[in-house]
Amino acid sequence: MSRQFDVVVIGGGQSGLAAGYHLRRAGLSFVVLDAEPAPGGAWRSAWDSLRLFSPAAYSSLPGRLMPPQPGETYPEAAHVVEYLTDYEQRYELPVHRPVRVTGVHRDGELLRVETDSGSWRARAVISATGTWSRPFLPAVPGREAFSGRQIHTVDYRSPEEFTGQRVIVVGGRNSAAQIAADLAPGTHLTWVTLREPRYLPDDVDGRVLFDAATARRRALEAGLPDTGGVSALGDIVAVPPVREARDAGLLKAAPMFQRVTPTGVAWADGMTAEADAIIWCTGFRPALAHLEPLGLGGPDGPVPTRGTEAEGEPRLHLLGYGDWTGPASATLIGVGRPAREAAKAIAQMLLP
Repeated sequence: MSRQFDVVVIGGGQSGLAAGYHLRRAGLSFVVLDAEPAPGGAWRSAWDSLRLFSPAAYSSLPGRLMPPQPGETYPEAAHVVEYLTDYEQRYELPVHRPVRVTGVHRDGELLRVETDSGSWRARAVISATGTWSRPFLPAVPGREAFSGRQIHTVDYRSPEEFTGQRVIVVGGRNSAAQIAADLAPGTHLTWVTLREPRYLPDDVDGRVLFDAATARRRALEAGLPDTGGVSALGDIVAVPPVREARDAGLLKAAPMFQRVTPTGVAWADGMTAEADAIIWCTGFRPALAHLEPLGLGGPDGPVPTRGTEAEGEPRLHLLGYGDWTGPASATLIGVGRPAREAAKAIAQMLLP
């Protein structure tokens, strides 16, 4: 089998599949390398109660609407996995898995993609590895001395494993609010945020968020004042479980503590809280270690881009990491447009 293509796509989640769809339409030869053992990307590892922010029809990749989930307005993560699996099969996307990419290197006129199963060469590369594999844990004093259980969002699955326990959830955005709402009925919950939680209006969902992100990008490109995008609306989408817990008085947020103790946490005013477990819903960093051989930027921050194209390497495009690679490009509905733009730019560069 030849291991040289027009394009190698790194990552077989939603962004990689959207890229594959548009690369095929552009008539380019390509392969998708995915580190996961099965389709579905990060959605395969989501907690049991996770719901999309938008109805199925507004959570679709290019070319195929996500079918509604019977009895659910906001589909579950398992439904998304089924949709992505079907999408990959429907368009016969050439996904190879599990293949873990270890580095991307310049190799004359080509880019060489080194993996745990050999080398691949391409005239262009799309990196679509997302952030889920790089959970961020803040350097809070005393964190390593805590004697209880500590996990990140990526490790949370269901409230049953914490029933009756004293649990501290740290974070003020969507994952923290959803997990806190999940845990509130059956645990002794302490929810901690840096600032007072900012809920978006109850009628706001992913459609509105996509429009806000797009409007911000257009304003910035036109030299107009920054609209603030999604952050101007709030931090937390009030999906039904969060709304119900909030309205029942179960989501009362405490300010951020000063340090972690061996048995809990402590605030600067001397207040303390004992805990059996701490769940850090503190976000992620882009998974870009495989791009380090190209020398394009620091390991913990975004690679400078023009749209999706890396400023220091025009043969490389980055897709799905956040607004810096396209408005709302880390979402199902948002990744289609930057994926199309990336495929178009690569086709213009490669095709006569």
